[in-house]
Amino acid sequence: MREKLEALLAAAVTELSQVGTEEGLQELRVKYLGKKGELTAVMKGLGALSPEERPIIGQVVNTVKGELEVKIDSAALQIREAKKAEKLRAERIDVTLPGRRQPIGTRHPITLVIEEITAIFAGLGFTVAEGPEIEHDFYNFEALNFPKDHPARDMQDTFFISDTILLRTHTSPVQIRTMLEQEPPVRIIAPGTVYRCDSDATHSPMFHQIEGLMVDKGITFGDLKGILTIFINQLFGQGTGVRLRPSFFPFTEPSAEVDIACVICNGKGCRVCKNTGWLEILGAGMVDPEVYRHVNYDSEIYSGFAFGMGIERIAMLKYGISDMRLLFENDLRFLKQF
Repeated sequence: MREKLEALLAAAVTELSQVGTEEGLQELRVKYLGKKGELTAVMKGLGALSPEERPIIGQVVNTVKGELEVKIDSAALQIREAKKAEKLRAERIDVTLPGRRQPIGTRHPITLVIEEITAIFAGLGFTVAEGPEIEHDFYNFEALNFPKDHPARDMQDTFFISDTILLRTHTSPVQIRTMLEQEPPVRIIAPGTVYRCDSDATHSPMFHQIEGLMVDKGITFGDLKGILTIFINQLFGQGTGVRLRPSFFPFTEPSAEVDIACVICNGKGCRVCKNTGWLEILGAGMVDPEVYRHVNYDSEIYSGFAFGMGIERIAMLKYGISDMRLLFENDLRFLKQF
């Protein structure tokens, strides 16, 4: 019986040396120490021994069992420590490496220009007004002196949804809505998105405008020039040259195109300004009395001016951007510059 127990221990130790997982150790424990294990089978034979041999062999059985338990527990601890060390190696953090920086977003150049222009006009007493992008023909055209057969409608390249519903071609409808809702004095700017059927390096089917309106008693063309000169000098720098050229818009009379001295060549003449030294940036004029008729303002008492500019064009001039499409392509290399 003693020899059988010693052989059982030797076999268990040999198998133990070949086990490398906790699952394997559990199987070995059950095989030798379980209720139906090999050591239990040996212990069942103790009843056949003589009274003198029984305590001696019983002590050997307990010694073998204890030794097996210690060896299995020790092997389990070694396996757990090995797994822990491997996990630490796999998850090792090199504290000398530089940290991964979280990329920080920046304002889009269109947003930057809108915010700057809004701040300038806020300092001049203008408030911001907004209106819908899906607009009615009355607000977008008719109330702005664009009759149904007016040739100026052809200039707008309009996206029509129905005969009377369209995507607004300018933010001027906000001026009409504002005047219908309040009596003079009115002093607003209307920034927003507008839509026209046009697309190339300098035009986009969707772009942004800021339009302004000032109506009160005694407003003159001189007030218009003064306000715009202050605005241009704050936006492009003090001393920027300004000139007004006669033009035509259905909703203003007289009307003017407003030019600034070329910001690229300082008025000396270059490819950007076509060697004229001037760049057109906005249109303006005194509000036509016909517009007042649609909003029930008395043109004999009130006068005012309106102006409008494309934000993309201002951004391109301010930041030296050569292609408008860059503003809408979401190229991070371009946007990170701002």
